Amino acid sequence: MLLAYFSRSGENYYYGDRTELEIGNTEVLVGMIRSRLSCDVHKIEPADPYPFDYEETVERNRNEQRDDVRPIIANQLSSFGTHSIVLLASPVWNSSAPMIMHTFVESLDLAGVTIYPITTHAVSGLSGVPSVYEELCPDAIIGAGFTARGEAVAEAGGALDDWLRQVGLV
Repeated sequence: MLLAYFSRSGENYYYGDRTELEIGNTEVLVGMIRSRLSCDVHKIEPADPYPFDYEETVERNRNEQRDDVRPIIANQLSSFGTHSIVLLASPVWNSSAPMIMHTFVESLDLAGVTIYPITTHAVSGLSGVPSVYEELCPDAIIGAGFTARGEAVAEAGGALDDWLRQVGLV
């Protein structure tokens, strides 16, 4: 099993305001998953890091989505071995997966692989993320996803345990 994730620290949305995160919400959730599952882990790092400033990141993301940009990944996997299950974790940005996640999944042959979308969000839940992976990975199996509100990610353990049991990963 592979757990691949993108997370962003820095200034972040927080109940309608802003807060500074040393560790991004998705990375916090990934830590919780790692403590429950035995899996390989890959942190997706952008070659051009996203800005610390929240509004600048929002603007960059809007531009990337509008222009259908594929941000370069600094540490792209060349293959993922024999993994038949891939957990893809990311924030939800503008109701979708960040464009760097598009880059990541398009660079791998995920035919026959079961993908479980995992997101952190402010207000949108999984939003359009599962459908993004369905479109980008038409030969993969998209399993039921898990989402946690970013501001409350530290309290998501019980819901995470329920989801892991529901999808048969524990």
